[in-house]
Amino acid sequence: MKFFNQHKQVSLIIEETLLKKISQIGIEKYPYETGGFLVGYYSDDSMTLYITDYLLPHKQKGMAYLFERSIDGMKQVFKNLFDRQKHFYIGEWHTHPNGSCMYSSTDLNAMIEIANCETVNITNPVLLILSITEKQVKDFTFSIYNNKGLHPYE
Repeated sequence: MKFFNQHKQVSLIIEETLLKKISQIGIEKYPYETGGFLVGYYSDDSMTLYITDYLLPHKQKGMAYLFERSIDGMKQVFKNLFDRQKHFYIGEWHTHPNGSCMYSSTDLNAMIEIANCETVNITNPVLLILSITEKQVKDFTFSIYNNKGLHPYE
């Protein structure tokens, strides 16, 4: 699946099977929010982002309208991933049970914190939000963070 972001003039590619795996995790955790990390790499010209995998946090707390995850223990996981495959953290994903796939102010603030974090080496993280029900994904949106805003891929 290929998406394009008009704001940054960049592409995002993810295999449909990977998106289905992420979706299934969200459905299994329904009616609570859940989420994790997105992993991938950029093309040599940095114009295409390839999302190749996801990681689940070792610790998380999901409620009907809130998802909090911890980075405890993840530093070594990401280091090993980069050493083996040259793939790295590129953003976040989470679900909105019975909600829309639009981001909230909480989501935007989290992305601002990530982009400004000294230990994160990415200035334009990606956010995937999945709108889910008990049985299916209703919709999803990929967005890229830039200049204190989230801009959707189409």
